[in-house]
Amino acid sequence: MYALKNKVQLIGHIGNAPEVRTSEGGKKWSRFSIATNEAYRNAEGVKVTDTQWHNLVAFGKVSEIVEKYVVKGSEIAIEGKLVNRSYVDKEGVKKFVTEVHVSEVLLLGAASGKQAAEA
Repeated sequence: MYALKNKVQLIGHIGNAPEVRTSEGGKKWSRFSIATNEAYRNAEGVKVTDTQWHNLVAFGKVSEIVEKYVVKGSEIAIEGKLVNRSYVDKEGVKKFVTEVHVSEVLLLGAASGKQAAEA
């Protein structure tokens, strides 16, 4: 049960092309986002879709997979852990960030339209 204390699993569509960087030590890391959708009917019986955006970060081998195969619009499943951090921006304002550090990626479908043809 210890492994279940901080575990996130999401299935969604890529919102932007992954931003890939290399650390000073030569390790790759990627930053990207996915959208998850949940549909329900409100009190009047009208179908409502709620979209949530999730910030993701991948490191090492997972980042290499993301760089090579993940494109905007494609559907993926990820597993990772939730991380909260803070930093001070250029104006001196403290910002808070919640992101998922991805440990596994599963490619579920191709991007639609033009992006799929380019991939």
